[in-house]
Amino acid sequence: MATPHIGADSGAFAPDVLMPGDPRRAKLIAETFFDDPQLVTEVRGILGYTGTFNGKPISVLASGMGMPSMAIYATELARFYDVTRIIRVGTIGGIAPYLKLGDVVAASAAHTNSNMTAEWVPGVTLSHAPSFPLLRKAVEHGEATGKTIHVGPLFTTDSFYNPDTELVDRLLAYGTIGIDMEAAGLYAVAIKEKFDALMVGTISDLPGSEMTAAEREATFADMVSFALAALQ
Repeated sequence: MATPHIGADSGAFAPDVLMPGDPRRAKLIAETFFDDPQLVTEVRGILGYTGTFNGKPISVLASGMGMPSMAIYATELARFYDVTRIIRVGTIGGIAPYLKLGDVVAASAAHTNSNMTAEWVPGVTLSHAPSFPLLRKAVEHGEATGKTIHVGPLFTTDSFYNPDTELVDRLLAYGTIGIDMEAAGLYAVAIKEKFDALMVGTISDLPGSEMTAAEREATFADMVSFALAALQ
């Protein structure tokens, strides 16, 4: 039952899927958190694994970078593999002054400059929001464990190298706490395909400081713990 982008058999994915952008992070997540992880797809180098966590089936699939890539993989998981909950676990550029490198953030909304959903309901700007039960469980995990998770809106952009030097200040003025490239795409597809979604990320960049490439790849334990708790 392979799709154009996923080479897995029918039933190869669990109903719950974690989605990092980086295929190597998908492999690390499977090997670190899953019991008996099995590789189920590697089309175009995009790795997907299925195993168990606390006795329940769980999968992880890389999404690549950006809204179009996220939308393709999330749509195919929902339409062809009966996936019902997807949590993106990735990196976020922090802009709120209280954030620190390594902090965990959950996106309560995702603004965007993308036109992906502009024609879905003509004349209406659709909101991009997560599944409240997933967001609530992530927050409750923080409360129960004493770990901090910052909740607020992100800005999902199509342009990693944006020449607008005033953009961050304008976003901050409207309460935005971070910038990414996938959350709005995931939330939009979740509405369309009728599955639950959440973005949980790690702050990898701040004005004037950033993680190294190796740190970005390896710093995932806390955000994955929040994501797995939300799926319990």
